[in-house]
Amino acid sequence: MPRQNAFGQPVGIPVPDWEPAKPPGAQRLAGRYGALEPLDPARHAAELYAAYAAAPDGRDWTYMPVGPFADEESYRGWADEAAKSRDPRHYAVIDGATGRPLGTLALMRQDPANGVIEVGSVAYSRALQRTPLATEAQFLLMRYAFDELGYRRYEWKCDSLNQPSRRAAQRLGFSYEGTFRQAVVYKGRNRDTAWFSLTDREWPQVRERIRAWLAPSNFGAEGRQRHSLRAGPALPVDETAAGR
Repeated sequence: MPRQNAFGQPVGIPVPDWEPAKPPGAQRLAGRYGALEPLDPARHAAELYAAYAAAPDGRDWTYMPVGPFADEESYRGWADEAAKSRDPRHYAVIDGATGRPLGTLALMRQDPANGVIEVGSVAYSRALQRTPLATEAQFLLMRYAFDELGYRRYEWKCDSLNQPSRRAAQRLGFSYEGTFRQAVVYKGRNRDTAWFSLTDREWPQVRERIRAWLAPSNFGAEGRQRHSLRAGPALPVDETAAGR
């Protein structure tokens, strides 16, 4: 039975002592396989463009509101504007082995008063896709939002036709909430937007599951995962792994 007020009406669960969350800042977020740094065009743009340009085609940009970029100059123009923004707050994904930036992602639609924030603008180069660092980058932002900034709800939205994005959200522990029809017009076409979310009540279990998946013991000599992130209960946690 839901809680009721003095008038017999159903009401939501109390949130005692709630204080607004903090807006994301410009700090570096370090992990085992790499780090997130605030996007800095002077340091990141040239190598980011090179990483994206290494792809044989532009399919990675199909569901993005921007791109593909014809040349480094056009990408730098986008990066210059993105780096000025505080919402979205863009971060470069840095490979720990090489120090090279291999992609970007952002914290956006920030609503500190209600404790809601969204991850978006995820642009991973082919060198970053399907690597432990690709997952760790998402984990670093999730951990930052929940454990340091105090958010209650973490959102993921994508074109409902973007099956890789939908699978990624569910693999990371987000729950599908529904589709907003005709929500956006971009690149001259309609977008029905699929909504996913993760709440602070679900986060502790998801955090442990991702930490366990990121442990070096989960990867064989060729870097292949031994256990899927999406399947089964949490693995035993390596307390030396990033995310402690």
